[in-house]
Amino acid sequence: MTGDAAWARLAAARVGRLATTAPRIVPVTFAVAGEAIVHAVDHKPKATRGLARLEDLRRDPRASLLVDHYDEDWSQLWWVRADGTARVLDVAEATEAVDALVEKYPQYAGRRPAGPVVVLDVHRVSGWESTPPRTGALS
Repeated sequence: MTGDAAWARLAAARVGRLATTAPRIVPVTFAVAGEAIVHAVDHKPKATRGLARLEDLRRDPRASLLVDHYDEDWSQLWWVRADGTARVLDVAEATEAVDALVEKYPQYAGRRPAGPVVVLDVHRVSGWESTPPRTGALS
């Protein structure tokens, strides 16, 4: 998969999995903003706004976001991983990031995420996709 194809799939994906070095992995809604990936703490129910993933990133900002597509037809499988360094920002510092989330997810139009916002500055993007078998190829 080329870098451009990986970025295109990453931008179109609806859900990714953010991994911190704790290790901890959680599903997040996100948007691509230039060569960064943004997500925010929103209004969905949570026990606290002081989420463990935010503390993980403040201690060690290295993180990865993985998006993938599974299908029973394995010729349709693919994944993209973005590795980078994360910053945890207040909503006031990240208006453009929240705007990108609102543009991608209509659910945020009436109730914008209140934050904090995580900006993952991507240093490396990689991916894999299944190669459909060639017609007439031997198994």
